[in-house]
Amino acid sequence: MLDVRFMIEMPEVVRQALKNRNYNIPIDEIIDLVLQVRRQQQEIDDLRNKRNVVSQEIGRLKKQKADTVSLEEAMKKVSEDLKGLEESQRTTQEKINDALLLIPNIPHESVPVGADESANVEVRTWGTPPVFDFEPLNHWDIAKALNIIDFERAAKVAGARFAIMRGAGAALERALMNFMLEHNVKRGYTEVFPPILVNRASMTGTGQLPKFEEELFRVADPEFYLVPTAEVPVTNIHRDEILTDEELPIYYTAYTPCFRREAGSYGKDTRGLIRQHQFNKVEVVKFVNPQDSYQELEKLTADAQDILIQLGLTHRVIMLSTGDMGFSSSKTYDIEVWLPGQKRYREISSCSNFEDFQARRANIRFKKSDKKGTQFVHTLNGSALAIGRTVAAILENYQQGDGSVIIPEVLRGYMGMERIDSCLRRNDK
Repeated sequence: MLDVRFMIEMPEVVRQALKNRNYNIPIDEIIDLVLQVRRQQQEIDDLRNKRNVVSQEIGRLKKQKADTVSLEEAMKKVSEDLKGLEESQRTTQEKINDALLLIPNIPHESVPVGADESANVEVRTWGTPPVFDFEPLNHWDIAKALNIIDFERAAKVAGARFAIMRGAGAALERALMNFMLEHNVKRGYTEVFPPILVNRASMTGTGQLPKFEEELFRVADPEFYLVPTAEVPVTNIHRDEILTDEELPIYYTAYTPCFRREAGSYGKDTRGLIRQHQFNKVEVVKFVNPQDSYQELEKLTADAQDILIQLGLTHRVIMLSTGDMGFSSSKTYDIEVWLPGQKRYREISSCSNFEDFQARRANIRFKKSDKKGTQFVHTLNGSALAIGRTVAAILENYQQGDGSVIIPEVLRGYMGMERIDSCLRRNDK
C-alpha cells in the first residue's frame, strides 16, 4: 500500500499517477479521513491527560477526606467521551485501511505513460523466429498428434481449461521444472517448497486481496486460498519480520502448481496451454535494500531471460506502460516468447519491482546497524518461467516436418531422449 504521509504531502503526484493507471480514486476523501484520525488522536490524548490529572487530584482530596463527588462525576463524563472518541477513531481507521488496500502502486518515473498495452515499449529482442518449409502447427495440434497432452479427458475429469500431461509431455513438464530450479539456484537463489494453500493475510500482503478476489480459488472452513503464484507464500515468508541490513539481499526460487479462476477471460485462449485454471510455474522472489531495487530488477529479468536463451527460444523484453502494468507493481518487464504456430509473441514471464508496496502491506522491514529505527524492504518477483507456456513454445518452435519435436539440448539429460515422436500406446484410443 502507499505511504499515507506521501499521499498527504504529494497529493498531485498521486492523482496524476492514478490517472496514468486508469484509476479513479477520490484520494481527497482518504486524506480527509487521515486528518480526522489525527485530530481525534489529539482529542484522545487531551482527554487521557485530563483524566490522569483529575485522578491524581481526586486521590489527593480523598487523603484529605474532602468531597470528590463532583470531580468523580466529571471523570465519568471524561471516560464516556474518551470511549466514544476511541471507537470513532477505530471506525475511521478501518475505513482508511480498506480504502488504501484498493489503491495501486505508483509507477516509476521510467515507466511509459499510456492507457493500455499499445503504449508498451520493446526493450530488447533475442534470437530469430525459426523458418519452416511447412505450415507450422499450434501446440495443441502438435500435442494431439503426438498424444502427449489430453485436453478432452482433462475436461471430463475437471472441466474446461485443464490439461492432462502424459508420457513425453509429462516428462517435458518435469524436465523444465528441474532445469529452471537448478538454473536459479546456480544464480544464487535459495530453493524453497512452500505451501500452496495460504491464508487471507498472505493474499492481502502481496496485493491479491481484496481487489482480485474473483480470480482466486477459495477453500472455506477454515478459509484458505489456492496460490495463484508462488510469489504469495514466498513473499510472506518474512511477513511481520524485521530483517538486518546484513541479511539483504535475500533471493528465493520456488516451484508450485498455480490456480487462477480465469474470470472475464472466457472466449480468449480457450485452446491449449496459454490460459489454464491450473498450471505449473517456477518463481523467483527478492527482498532487497531500497537503494538497490532497480538494479536488482534488471538482474532478475536477465535471470529469467537466460532460461529462454539456454532453451534457444526467440523472445523479446517489453516494458509495460502505466495502463498495462499490474496492481502492485511500480515497474514491470514482460518477457514474450515467439510462438510460430500462432505467429505472435506471447507473455511467458512478468518481472516486477514493487518497491515497498507489498512490504507495507505485509509489514516486512529491515534495520541498519548504524541507524535508529527501521524501514521497509523492497520486494521483487518474476516467473522463471511459466512451465506450461514454455512447453507450448518448445512444441511450436522445435516441431519438425515429420510431426516429431526436437528436445532442446539442455533438457535431454533430464528426459533421456532427443526427440518426441509419439506417446501412443496400445490402450490409447
